[in-house]
Amino acid sequence: MTQSPSRPSSAAPALRLSLIYGGALTFAIAIIGSVVGALVADLPGLLSALIGAGMAFVFLGLTAASILIADRVTGSDLLSPAYFGIVIGSWVLKFIAFLALVITLRDAPFVQPTVLFITLVVAVVGGLVTDIIAVSRSRVPYVSDVRLPSKDEIPDL
Repeated sequence: MTQSPSRPSSAAPALRLSLIYGGALTFAIAIIGSVVGALVADLPGLLSALIGAGMAFVFLGLTAASILIADRVTGSDLLSPAYFGIVIGSWVLKFIAFLALVITLRDAPFVQPTVLFITLVVAVVGGLVTDIIAVSRSRVPYVSDVRLPSKDEIPDL
């Protein structure tokens, strides 16, 4: 059974919770990373940690947004080619954007590469952990988006 596009998806609460947890984690990584980066490499270390945390949050948000957009466009039909196209397409675009940013920032004088790398790794691993926690704590039914019949639709036995 497919749902109408106006009806909210059952995945939306888990994705919202994932964004909240990911945002909190990214904020903490930005604060801690920028302090450690400043102690290790002065201003370039601070900027590198902030850039790494910002990149991680943008990519985390794009993942959730692509799933919600695909869900809305296809009416929650997970087997639709459009669903896979939107989600996988956004992942490919994120990968290309990531490579472009890394190549561009590699030789930038205001970036300390080690601090940027460590911040990105910590943020990605932390993002995966927050996604697992958000999904495990969300209350999504096993059979989602089911509409029970009304009293008028039940035949008399």
